[in-house]
Amino acid sequence: MGRITPILVSTWVSAKVLWRKIWAPGLVTLQLDAQLSFKPGQFTNVAIEREGVRMRRSYSLASAPGAPAELYINEVVEGGLSPQLIALDAGSSILIDSKPSGFFTLDELSGGEELWLLATGSGLGPYIAMLRSGQAQRQFGKVVLVHAVREQRHLGYREELEQLQASSGGSVKIVCVTSRQAPPTGGLQGRIPALIENGQLEAAAGCGLDLNRSRVLLCGNPQMIADVKSTLAGRGFAMHRRRAPGQILTENYW
Repeated sequence: MGRITPILVSTWVSAKVLWRKIWAPGLVTLQLDAQLSFKPGQFTNVAIEREGVRMRRSYSLASAPGAPAELYINEVVEGGLSPQLIALDAGSSILIDSKPSGFFTLDELSGGEELWLLATGSGLGPYIAMLRSGQAQRQFGKVVLVHAVREQRHLGYREELEQLQASSGGSVKIVCVTSRQAPPTGGLQGRIPALIENGQLEAAAGCGLDLNRSRVLLCGNPQMIADVKSTLAGRGFAMHRRRAPGQILTENYW
């Protein structure tokens, strides 16, 4: 008998840019006319083809499931794809994988009453999806979002997040952190690991990082993730595994 060769079905589809929002030089959101089914926190692949060469990269989705897909993109100057992506205008075409994947989702967590979403830079993206979908608010009694950037102009989605906080009745707290200039009113200056160690972050959030009550997601700079994991390990926090449930989930976004 001959060998049976499986038929591989491509999941790539063409999508057009609906609009581009420039937050700061090198930091944009692209909204696409693709509506994908996914779990908030998952990522997908996007690609551009130039002269027969397909350049691709993974990005977390910032949109709620079923809404036009949004990508929150920080330019990597030496990167091959991100400089081209952030330059796309409305009407431009790109390729997007219609089957998002990944395990950086709230479905992975069990228990807990307070959710801490800690991000640096464009690591904010998956948290926007979690908040827009309402899953974070439904699953936890309180949600603390910490967004750390170099300068205030890098605080993407700031107005939307402030409106969410104002309308939440105290169940959602946004803490902005800047490292190279004074923070906005109510924010903090410094770096997330140090602000945990000195107690300033918990004071600003109005609640503590408690081993039994808190679940922590870390997304962004690998050094931030490593340092926060080390700091929280001193309090007994552990990485979440399906066979060994813990309190921390991570996603490097670099």
